[in-house]
Amino acid sequence: MSASHVIIGDGIAGSSAAETIREQDPDADITVVTEEGEALYNRILIKEFAKGKLPEAPISIHEEDWYAERDIDLELNTVVTGVDTDEKVVTTHESGDIEYDKLLLATGGTPTQLPVGNSDAEGIHHFWTFQDARAIREHADESDTGIVVGAGLLGIDLAAICGAQDIEAHYLMRGNRWWRYALSLEGAEIIHGALEDNGVTPVFDSGVDHFTTDDDGVVDGAVDPNGEEYDGEFVGVAIGLNFNTEFLRDTDVELDDGIVVDEYMQTNVEDVYAAGDITRFYDTILGEYTQNGAWGSAKEQGAIAGENMVADEEAEAFRWVSSYSITHFDFPFLSFGHPTLGDDHAERKYSDTEWRRLAFKDGKIVGGVLIGDLAPQSKYKQLIREERVVADQKEVLLEQDVDLDNLDAPATAETE
Repeated sequence: MSASHVIIGDGIAGSSAAETIREQDPDADITVVTEEGEALYNRILIKEFAKGKLPEAPISIHEEDWYAERDIDLELNTVVTGVDTDEKVVTTHESGDIEYDKLLLATGGTPTQLPVGNSDAEGIHHFWTFQDARAIREHADESDTGIVVGAGLLGIDLAAICGAQDIEAHYLMRGNRWWRYALSLEGAEIIHGALEDNGVTPVFDSGVDHFTTDDDGVVDGAVDPNGEEYDGEFVGVAIGLNFNTEFLRDTDVELDDGIVVDEYMQTNVEDVYAAGDITRFYDTILGEYTQNGAWGSAKEQGAIAGENMVADEEAEAFRWVSSYSITHFDFPFLSFGHPTLGDDHAERKYSDTEWRRLAFKDGKIVGGVLIGDLAPQSKYKQLIREERVVADQKEVLLEQDVDLDNLDAPATAETE
């Protein structure tokens, strides 16, 4: 009898798992359940759509026919209300109960709302789904002033949308620089200058005390904790995700700001797996549990989960160095690994738009940020995968043309 696989979530993690399961087991029953009303699309490109740079057509990755051709049952607009891991049943609001032999949780998250007055007013946008992007594009196209909140990788997408749509915007940040956990002030200043060149004004040591609205309840501005007032017909907020785990409340699945899994994407409950943004996974390179929301990481996690769901025993472990790129400015930007971790750092500026920073932990590179020249990324990622102890050779690592042959003989934690 063929096994029944249920996947909750049709992002890149869930879709990658479904594709892998079908490749490994042509006879498996596969059901993909998603709250969204459309099949898998490219979350990386929706920001370009929202900027007005792309039409809708290139955004979709899988049409519904893709699932039908692979005999995968796709349940759109379907909300999961609960899971019984003893009886192996998924309960949905629209489609009743769905039985499973193996279950994958790939539900991602929902953008966090600012805990301030009027944060639910009309005209305040969160950027996560394609539907969000459509609303943002339409509103941005008719707005003259804007406010962006959230000094991270999603917040800067909203700032770039304002710049592309000719919105005069203020970018309110709580600290003294953008993405202060990964960039020093020297590196961040390159980003600040690019924002200003695009008509977006960074405002530091700021934030939002409350939003203001007109008589119809539509947002028209914000007041920061210093009492400064800013006009904003269009407001974008990106301060993090609340992970979608409510439907697991009656299960024994371990949660810790997401779903805890091992390196095989297996939860603590038998036959239940998780992949994507929602996971707190065991990173075999770091040797500890961590999270990563990058597209490539989610895709690989889905594939690994699919492999292990089909296998008789754990067959494949997740071992991955992720990367995240920004293409909003005249120069490229890329982060890799875990740039916000580390007990030591090294950085160098090479020109007005070329800078790099490496993060080390226990003498090994764990992540970094490259601005302007992305060529060294493959060499740095190689060092991360090899777990080489190289923090004592920062001058070699920061040479403009990195040559790993100039490093001393490899050292690992095992050989030290």
